[in-house]
Amino acid sequence: MAEEEDLKLEETQQPKKRNKLLLFGIGGGVVLLLIVLGLWFFLSGDDESAGESVATDTTEMSTSADPATKSEAYYVGMPRPFLFNLPGANRTRLVEIKVQLMVRGSEDDVLVRKHIPLIEDALLTTFSGADEQKMTTQAGKDELRQLALLNVQNTLQPVTGHKVVEKVLFTGFVMQ
Repeated sequence: MAEEEDLKLEETQQPKKRNKLLLFGIGGGVVLLLIVLGLWFFLSGDDESAGESVATDTTEMSTSADPATKSEAYYVGMPRPFLFNLPGANRTRLVEIKVQLMVRGSEDDVLVRKHIPLIEDALLTTFSGADEQKMTTQAGKDELRQLALLNVQNTLQPVTGHKVVEKVLFTGFVMQ
């Protein structure tokens, strides 16, 4: 009698395990199928539009090479952030500014990368002469950015022959 009950228990547990295994297998297959279909949809849908944009870009460049390269924006990051002390009314503050320069065209990109030490000097001179009161407001930061742009352009003008840098961008600004 005890043997019959043990056999019945074992028989009822086997189908439950098989059902769970079957359920997980089907669920995993469905998830895998959805992932494959999603990847196929996203990767295959853009082929035609990407090919058209490349074709239009090359035709624009072939018809007018100089204006097309001049209109493309390049961003040149300064290799290290500017770190300096800023004297204030109550205490001296430590300021760290991360800068990127926006230029137009690959020729200007190469020129800016060539003259990074000169640009760093102009920016550090500009930043170290700033006022603590101005640097705590957004308007003061915008004024500092414009002053930095003018100083960089005036520094590069005699060396390169034209204004190479279009914008000075603060990508990081910390004042403690």
